[in-house]
Amino acid sequence: MKIHNPFRTALVATLGVGLGILLIGSLQTLSTVLLYVGTALFLSLGLDPLVTFLERRGLPRWAAVLTTIIGVLAIFAGIVLMVVPILIDQISQLVSQITVFLQGSTIGDVKEWILSVFPGLQESFVDDAFANANGWLLDNWTQITESVVVVGSAIVTGLFGAFIVLILTIYLTASTPSLKRAVYQLVPASKRERFIDLADQITDSVGYYVMGQVTLGVINGVLSAIFLTIIQAPFPAVLAVVAFFFSLIPLVGTLTGSTIIVLTCLVPGLGSPATAIAAGIYYLVYMQVEAYFINPRIMSRAVAVPGAVVVVAALAGGSLLGLLGALIAIPVAASILIIYRQVLIPRMNER
Repeated sequence: MKIHNPFRTALVATLGVGLGILLIGSLQTLSTVLLYVGTALFLSLGLDPLVTFLERRGLPRWAAVLTTIIGVLAIFAGIVLMVVPILIDQISQLVSQITVFLQGSTIGDVKEWILSVFPGLQESFVDDAFANANGWLLDNWTQITESVVVVGSAIVTGLFGAFIVLILTIYLTASTPSLKRAVYQLVPASKRERFIDLADQITDSVGYYVMGQVTLGVINGVLSAIFLTIIQAPFPAVLAVVAFFFSLIPLVGTLTGSTIIVLTCLVPGLGSPATAIAAGIYYLVYMQVEAYFINPRIMSRAVAVPGAVVVVAALAGGSLLGLLGALIAIPVAASILIIYRQVLIPRMNER
């Protein structure tokens, strides 16, 4: 291949590389904004089935959207007003009991407790562990203090981001039909009908997935609150909230939340081994019931995703976008499966 004008070719190549670098830098700069928009779009698709349900009952679109938004906000406000005072009270009790435990205990008492719980450990190993921990704290005290400040600022930033996501969710939920129509107009008329059918399947699947995951979280949270209260577990309201939020995480959320709850029941002065065993047995039974009875019925209207794809999607989404990525990875995988089954395979069969 002969290059007639090397200078022009080099200039165009340089400009192309520079434009690519500029676009990548712009995406990195706008990553937070794109994350807010993606989260709001995900939530609005989750609310769309409720809006559609109200529309089928005769409400106009604006009234259905307004009713849905007010209902969701009222539910969350009620949960906050009901749970937050209990959480504050129980967390205060937890801090108070830990403070009393630390003030009334010496390092020797803690060592004796560890050796009594784990009799297989050697005393020299425990002494070395305490010495290493003390040295690490002294060496990294400045970094720990800076980390606390960073966590505080991250909480403030998170609250501001949650407010932005709420506003965007309301807007996107209200304008979903017009946004869909605008996207559909970009598709050639000859392929528009098929594209609309696939797009509706994908958005419906995402919506049903979001609603199903929230429903699973509510069921786990309510049942956990009841059972943990019955067995007199420490701080049942706090642990029920933990069960709810971890149930929103696909694949490993229920297991992780259950593990945290069982370990909390083992904290000295708060729970007991019997309480922890009872909680462990309950969550083992609950996870089986959820996997084989509750989950299939709640998620029956969402696209079924094979287990291996769920694992890979959750790991990839978590690596790219953290917790949010893990949450949206499965509906994204379901959307790709719809395209694979209804577009790619038929085209391959036609050849």
